[in-house]
Amino acid sequence: MRRREVSALLGAGVMWPLAAAGQRPAKVWRVGQVLFGTVATTGALAAALEKRLAELGDDRLAVVTNRYLAPDPKIAETEIAALSREIDLLVVWSTIGGVAAKRLGLSLPVVFLSVGAPVEIGLVPSLAHPGGTMTGVTFEAATETYAKRLQILKEIVPALEWVAVLRARGDANVPFAMQSLERSAPQLGITLQPVEVASADDLDSAFARIAASGAQALIIIAGSLTFVANARIASLALAYRLPSCSGFRETVQAGGLVSLGPDFVAIARQGAGYVDKIIHGSKPADLPVEQPTRYETYVNQKTAKALGLAIPPSLLARANEVIE
Repeated sequence: MRRREVSALLGAGVMWPLAAAGQRPAKVWRVGQVLFGTVATTGALAAALEKRLAELGDDRLAVVTNRYLAPDPKIAETEIAALSREIDLLVVWSTIGGVAAKRLGLSLPVVFLSVGAPVEIGLVPSLAHPGGTMTGVTFEAATETYAKRLQILKEIVPALEWVAVLRARGDANVPFAMQSLERSAPQLGITLQPVEVASADDLDSAFARIAASGAQALIIIAGSLTFVANARIASLALAYRLPSCSGFRETVQAGGLVSLGPDFVAIARQGAGYVDKIIHGSKPADLPVEQPTRYETYVNQKTAKALGLAIPPSLLARANEVIE
């Protein structure tokens, strides 16, 4: 996907008359939601949050404006700064968005969604007591999630010894993810080979380097870039015959082998709950950061067969969905 295709701002506004007949809410809340990708790739998440807000609302009027951005930290910071001057509450997706909002030092309430490790990257001092103006929902359900992804690959390929780690340069998720992987890899007899990309344009050369390194499988560090480029990553992994594990079910739906990660629609609905509470008087500082309520495993049997792999029955049994 070319940057110019996703960097253009696309706005959509939705207004719901949620007050009872004859009543006027004390304040019309203008909510800005920032997502990374396009309407085609992340529009369903914007719609899910808006739908849940409509279900929750009964005594106020809310206007939601959506912005779709390229997965670039500089673009994120610039566009969030501009949007913040037009809204009362910011909903921002992904670690890139959360970090950009934190760096700007915004005074308005911020609900971050699908952020890898908000404490470790400095968004909040603790999950239980976020303080300040930010709170929200994490991407990882636990600190050992990346270790579990590595274990899944080992389960599928018992002789696995060499695993490439695809990561985006400058992504704040990377240090946290690598710590988890580096703790677990020696216990599994696995050596890790990190490979960085600065943009989706680097993926072809990155996979050529992975193949040249002799890697037997691939772990994909979750982030905005790897989400936006998930179809290309899945295609290249299959072309190079690399069993891959991602945090995104979308990668598996596009042809990747397996994923372990949260349900983004469920996260959007959780985020709407935060917006509703803040609109009704709660402060972000007093709302504990939540983890995803649903974590799912997706397996692509068609890809497994193309790679000549037999997925263990135990993994198939615990998968939330098996793509035939």
